[in-house]
Amino acid sequence: MPGPTPNVDGDASSDGPEDDGVRIDMISGARMEGLTGMEKIRLILDGVREGNIVILEEGLSPDEESKLIEVTMTEISPDDFTGIEIETYPKAETSDQSFLDKLMGRKSAQKLTVIGPANRIETLHKDENLISTLVSRK
Repeated sequence: MPGPTPNVDGDASSDGPEDDGVRIDMISGARMEGLTGMEKIRLILDGVREGNIVILEEGLSPDEESKLIEVTMTEISPDDFTGIEIETYPKAETSDQSFLDKLMGRKSAQKLTVIGPANRIETLHKDENLISTLVSRK
């Protein structure tokens, strides 16, 4: 069995999670459901600050998304953290809502949300069925 392969600097590289790849954290709606708004924001920002792409199964509420952007702006630093890129599928139209939900003014849940470091993720295309993103290595 071959050992670790040398990287471009000639050093041996590990085959573990510290590789040059891109880590993607896919977080279920059930995991997010039990968290407060600030706990959700910390979970997301901690992952993104580590260079990970975070994918939320159910997205954030508009208030939570605004707070995420607000907290991100306070944490930006040119040498350490350049901010986030966030894309969410548009909310489903009212066709999948019950009459009671429409009557009570409840909005349908947002669909999949993709969040990543602003210096590593670039949205190439977005429509109601597709988010196409280019993710660069560090």
